[in-house]
Amino acid sequence: MRLTILGGGGFRTPLVYSALLDDQHEQRVTEVVLHDTSAARLSAIEAVLRQQRSAAGGFGPAVRTSTVLEEALAGADFVFCAMRVGGLQGRVADERVALDRGLLGQETIGAGGISYGLRTVPVAVDVAEAVARVAPGAWVINFTNPAGLVTEAMQGVLGERVVGICDSPLGLARRVARALDVPLDVGTLDYAGLNHLGWLRGPGAEQLLADPARLESFEEGRLFGADWLQQLGAIPNEYLHYFYFTRDAVAGILAEPRTRGEFLVGQQDDFYADVAREPAAALTTWRAVRAARDATYMKESRADGEERDEQDVAGGGYEGVALALMAAIARGEQTALILNVRNGSTLPGLPAEAVVEVPCRVDGRGPAPLPVSPLTGHAAGLVQQVKEVEQRTIRAALEGDPDLARSAFALHPLVDSVTVAGELLQAYRGRIPSLERVFRR
Repeated sequence: MRLTILGGGGFRTPLVYSALLDDQHEQRVTEVVLHDTSAARLSAIEAVLRQQRSAAGGFGPAVRTSTVLEEALAGADFVFCAMRVGGLQGRVADERVALDRGLLGQETIGAGGISYGLRTVPVAVDVAEAVARVAPGAWVINFTNPAGLVTEAMQGVLGERVVGICDSPLGLARRVARALDVPLDVGTLDYAGLNHLGWLRGPGAEQLLADPARLESFEEGRLFGADWLQQLGAIPNEYLHYFYFTRDAVAGILAEPRTRGEFLVGQQDDFYADVAREPAAALTTWRAVRAARDATYMKESRADGEERDEQDVAGGGYEGVALALMAAIARGEQTALILNVRNGSTLPGLPAEAVVEVPCRVDGRGPAPLPVSPLTGHAAGLVQQVKEVEQRTIRAALEGDPDLARSAFALHPLVDSVTVAGELLQAYRGRIPSLERVFRR
């Protein structure tokens, strides 16, 4: 099987390759094609992958690279989409433009997510159209953020052969299972929402909510506090911290010398320069940088001095979800995963075409949503509002309509003024060339 990775020069590509190295099934990925707009980044990551393969005794998929999209896509069985339109400098602007106005600029949850979505949707749709031309039988696994929004835009071209993945629901499920000391069974989880906007309900959550000490033994319990989770009656995805504790999150980010984007720009610039200077040490360099990156994830949301749980850092993430999804489809190995898929009638109150994040049964035909409890109360309202913002963002990007884009900002729950929404759009257009081009097509 051939896997094409879009954004293949990105820092996280070796995580996917590492998962592939562990797969010894006779029906496995035998060739990986890396595509990126930067030949230098491709060269650095190819060096890391070659050394991973060598460390595994020479066993593993062959690797080749290309900066030509259709060449990279031709003949692909699976396409892993992990692009970053606008680069990390775009992420820095996403964060800073909002922070300068006292708002959250986080790249998926905050105003920065709208900016990121606006410039990414046209590129993602172009990719989907290229897949339809040169690899019409391929499945697209999307990790490009904002993952739910981008998946929905690509489904407009390729239908349900585009599946969005994220590691945060799986991380929550693992932590809950550990706290309960029970095996993880994703197929029985009552988890529902949108990407980075979901809640775990059901018997397991209820059991933990009744036991504050055990509830606060894992990340989400400490992050939100047992008293607040008991008021909610559910355990939220960690990203809901940005909604429930917005002022705290903004203050925490502003208290740091650098935003997450600024940290990553410096770290990754150094990484690619170091690998270019000493390619023989590419894998060792990558491992050291990855450890620092993982340790600082969502640092602003943790108490001073609190470290990430070692099991969470070591447990793997989206690469495991991607491999399990590919294996289930290619081999007909039935499994259950939490995925971003077309809603249909799964969650009442949302359009049928809306992409939602829910447990799915996956087999050779692809994913099918499993039954979950309807969202109610504030959760239903928040999901409906954010989905409206996502769909306006998609339309604005595809139509090049700045008025629609301004309305997406204005209707976002974390943007508190129509006036500020207009300021955000103008400031983002001025700072990010790839966003300005969306409205100049």
